Amino acid sequence: MKSKHKKYDFMKSLKSMLKVDFKRMFTMPLVYIMAGVSFFLPVLILVMTTMTGGNSSDGAANGEAAMQTFTNVWQSISSLSGTQMSMDLTGMCNVNMLYFLVAVFVCIFVAEDFRSGYAKNLFTVRSKKLDYVISKSLAGFAGGAIMIIAYFVGAIIGGAVAGLSFDVGAAGASGIVACMFSKIFMTAVFASIALLLGTVAKQKLWLSILGSLAAGMLLFTMIPMITPLDSSFLNVIMCLSGGALFGLGLGAVSNLILNKTSLV
Repeated sequence: MKSKHKKYDFMKSLKSMLKVDFKRMFTMPLVYIMAGVSFFLPVLILVMTTMTGGNSSDGAANGEAAMQTFTNVWQSISSLSGTQMSMDLTGMCNVNMLYFLVAVFVCIFVAEDFRSGYAKNLFTVRSKKLDYVISKSLAGFAGGAIMIIAYFVGAIIGGAVAGLSFDVGAAGASGIVACMFSKIFMTAVFASIALLLGTVAKQKLWLSILGSLAAGMLLFTMIPMITPLDSSFLNVIMCLSGGALFGLGLGAVSNLILNKTSLV
C-alpha cells in the first residue's frame, strides 16, 4: 500500500508538472516563432535555390563552378543511403538543421525558468526535481516534433511553388514516412542534451546555447546515416531507442545537477 501511495503521488506530481509546462509552452510566443521559422526555412531554400540555380549551366559553360541545386522535394528532407557524406547544398540544407533550433528552443525554455524565478519557487514547493526533468524533456521533444512537422509542410509547399519533382524514387513512400518518424524521435536526443546543459548553465542562456550547439556538431554528421531518406522500421526503432536512452541517461544527470547545485 505504501509503495502504491508513493507511485500515485509521483504520477500526480508529474501530471501536474506536464500540464503546467505544456500550458506555458503554448502560451509563450517562442514555440510559434520556432515553428514559423521551421516552416518558412524550406520554402525560402527551395524557391531561392531554384531561382538562382537556373543559370548554373550557363555558369559552368563559362568555366564557373556550377551550384548544386535541388531537383526533388525530398532532398530537403534527407539523402539516400550511401550519399549522406555529400557536402553540397542539398546535403547540408535539409531538415537536419532544425536539431540546432530544437536545442536553442529547450535552452531558452529552461533559462527562462531560472531567470524569472519560476524554477526557484517551483523547487521550494516541490522537493523532487525528477518530475521537472521528465516534464521538460517531454515538452522539448514535443516542441521539436512540431518544428519537424512544420518543416515538412513547408518543404511540400516550397517544392510545389518551385516546381520541383515529388517523385519518391528509390526511397519509396514508406521510406519517407519512416525517415520522418526517425527525424522526430531524434529530437529527443538534442532536447535531452540541451536540458542537461540548461540545468548546468541555469540563467546563463549564452552558455547553454554554445554548449548545446557544440555538442550538436559532434552528432550532426551521424544524423544522415541514422535517418536516411530510404529509412526502414529498423531506423525508426534505433532513433526511438536512442532518444529514450539519451533521455533517461542525461535526464538522470540533469536531476543530479539540480539536486547538488544552487538554483540561482
